[in-house]
Amino acid sequence: MVNLEWFRTFKSIYETGSLTGAAEALFVSQPGVSLHLRSLESHVGFKLFDRSSRKMVPTERGKILYNYIQEPISKLQDAEQHFHKSTEKDVPTISIGMCFETFQFTLEPYLPDLPFNVIIKFGDYPQMLSDLDKGILDLIITPQKGDYKGLVYKPFFKERIVLVAGAETDTQDFERSLKENDLAETENWLKRQTWYGTAGDMEHLRRFWHMNFNKRPDFKPNFIVPNMSSILRCINGRAGLAVIPDFLSRNERGSGGIKILWEGSNVIENTLYFGTRSKTIYAEEIRQIQDIFEKEML
Repeated sequence: MVNLEWFRTFKSIYETGSLTGAAEALFVSQPGVSLHLRSLESHVGFKLFDRSSRKMVPTERGKILYNYIQEPISKLQDAEQHFHKSTEKDVPTISIGMCFETFQFTLEPYLPDLPFNVIIKFGDYPQMLSDLDKGILDLIITPQKGDYKGLVYKPFFKERIVLVAGAETDTQDFERSLKENDLAETENWLKRQTWYGTAGDMEHLRRFWHMNFNKRPDFKPNFIVPNMSSILRCINGRAGLAVIPDFLSRNERGSGGIKILWEGSNVIENTLYFGTRSKTIYAEEIRQIQDIFEKEML
């Protein structure tokens, strides 16, 4: 059965010429607009738009359909406004991209109190940058900057990539080798330990190892877990090593369950940026999210 919202979405795409414009006009996410359009095209059995990099161009059948539904949909919208008076404003929805651990550490506890809707998307940073440029995301938290001309980056935090150890890890021999500047023994000791890594990203470990031993690690972690939050739970108050951003273990270090074992001879720091489009209708909502991150991470 056809959904009348599909027709309203189709009308907005037709009139604005883009999925992003339709999403902004309807106060919904761009993925939602895309879903409505795909559903309508599937229902009617033919393409309604030819998609280009800059504009949604209606097909001949799309033009015919618009002429059929434009006036009825406009009348329904007028009826909705006339008969459904409300003192409440439409609640906007913003889409945010970041890594899972950053979300848990900062934004997750605040979600129930936000005065707007939020869609969180996890993924790799190049895809987040592309989605931000396309209007699928409204804000990203990223250590990487792309070359998209319409995006703006605001630095707000420096994360340090460090080697952490659970509180039960016996580190006396390691500390002795560091004090004696015995790099070979330091490396050998590390390779004898129990290591934790994540299924999706071993880049931190590879980069840390290369910066300090000038080679790639020739071992694999003993345990591969879903994310860094899992690593922290596994080694908190126990034995085990991992390479992670320092801010993620702040709470566990405060309670004594985890300690920073080594920052490395060559310290690795990443600048985290707020990535946004230069033009957005969600400036106030984005500012509130940015305030939360600055409060929690600084």
